[in-house]
Amino acid sequence: MSLRTLPKARTFERPQNFQWDAPSDVLARWAENPLAAADDNANTISIFDVIGEDWWTGGGFTAKRCAAALRVIGNNDVTVQINSPGGDMFEGIAIYNMLRDHPAKVTVQIMGWAASAASIIAMAADEIVMGLGTFVMVHNAWGVVVGNRHDMRESATIFDGFDSAIADIYEARTGMERKAIEKLMDAETFMGPSEAVKNGFADRVDDGLKAEPSNSSHSEINARRRLDACLARTGVPRSERRRMLQQAAGTHDAAGETTTVTQDAGLIAAAKQLIESIRT
Repeated sequence: MSLRTLPKARTFERPQNFQWDAPSDVLARWAENPLAAADDNANTISIFDVIGEDWWTGGGFTAKRCAAALRVIGNNDVTVQINSPGGDMFEGIAIYNMLRDHPAKVTVQIMGWAASAASIIAMAADEIVMGLGTFVMVHNAWGVVVGNRHDMRESATIFDGFDSAIADIYEARTGMERKAIEKLMDAETFMGPSEAVKNGFADRVDDGLKAEPSNSSHSEINARRRLDACLARTGVPRSERRRMLQQAAGTHDAAGETTTVTQDAGLIAAAKQLIESIRT
């Protein structure tokens, strides 16, 4: 790092049967207002997606994508623009470490949301800049581990380690007291620009920093993401949401070819009713 000395984040082995998820409230707000990347500069990395593989687009922003972008940029300064609801903590920590190790200046521009795993990534910057109306959101490690009571007890201990590693990153970057950071994480805290700067999660506010609304080319994907977020709010696990929504849209055969099937009208009607009930 050119300006700051930040610790390397602790890495962990992914628990067996672990499922990551983005916070449902943030996922819903993020999907309702998609933004377009604001800068196509060769030295800019745009993270306008969930962290980790995204089943809706076949993409998602992964450590592999970050590594490829940094190889192209080389030893030059890099700007990372973020509008992400978060996602896979393991991918977020890996990306944080990559940016932390970059030999030139790293500037993070928060264009919309830097939530959950995306907030971890932001902490790797020499300078964090937030636009008006943007948010940083921090919380404890979030995920699902399937198993028996012994697995559950072991998982609680493992998640304690995750939370501690995340708090290490926030503490080193912000200078806040550990207990204060843990309190923010426990409360699932949303910070606007002024509060984020006050707490050390950002360095300054730029009134002119903003991203334009995305075009409609991914409107179907965004609609499915909104439905996914609605189901998440009711407590439906990520794997079950994926199965339900795939059944509603269609299936793929063994060769990977799309097969058109009769849509489950009952599921679609129930999903629409669910969305309306949440809105009201």
